[in-house]
Amino acid sequence: GRSTGNNKGKGGSMHIADMSKGMLGTNGVVAASVPLAVGAALTSKLRNFGRVAVAFFGDGGANQGILHECMNLASVWKLPVIFCCENNGYAESTPVSYGLSVANVADRAAGYDMPGIHVDGMDVFAVYEAAGEAVARARAGEGPSLLECRTYRFYGHTVFDDPLSYRTKEEQDYWRSRDPLKLFREMVLPEGLVTEEELNQMDNEAEALMEEAIKFADESPMPEPLELYDDVYVDYPVDMMRRGANMDI
Repeated sequence: GRSTGNNKGKGGSMHIADMSKGMLGTNGVVAASVPLAVGAALTSKLRNFGRVAVAFFGDGGANQGILHECMNLASVWKLPVIFCCENNGYAESTPVSYGLSVANVADRAAGYDMPGIHVDGMDVFAVYEAAGEAVARARAGEGPSLLECRTYRFYGHTVFDDPLSYRTKEEQDYWRSRDPLKLFREMVLPEGLVTEEELNQMDNEAEALMEEAIKFADESPMPEPLELYDDVYVDYPVDMMRRGANMDI
């Protein structure tokens, strides 16, 4: 990372966070960010913020014990949280079928008395509608939902990974043909909701933003060695460290 980054160069791709956007952070430990979302949902409920927390995890994370603990507690307390599983079919290189005894991850929701929604994750409108229903349910005080979006990882798990060592080219080609951006174009253009020129302009603007961000990162300085321990731990006022102190900050 670079010193100008969100975490001042101390968090790589696995630890990106931006509190100003309500993004509590990803985590290098599989599914370990899920309890952060549940905690945020508890805060929202206790303080009547009207906010909804969303925990994103993959099909590999769906088999971690912490997720099931969190779904159970969220259901018991009816917390405004959505458990969103981005099921891309593989936990690194392990097919989802190797660790799933039911047809879909969403089927597990029944054990926690919450809705389990399985949706085509490549369909923008299907995801929008399903997520909207889950958000409305959470805000109405009806508790959590488990939303499973069936999607696909076009590339390897890492730059060192060869996906063709565990999946076929035919499979990859099929999912490539269902690229969400491609499907979106095929859906909206016939309806006359937007023109092809407008979509092309959006693509160009997005590419320009990415190029600008990459250039900014490349030109930014690395963190100074003497700043290694800065911003690693929270600095609480001394009074708040006393037992029984009011931690309302």
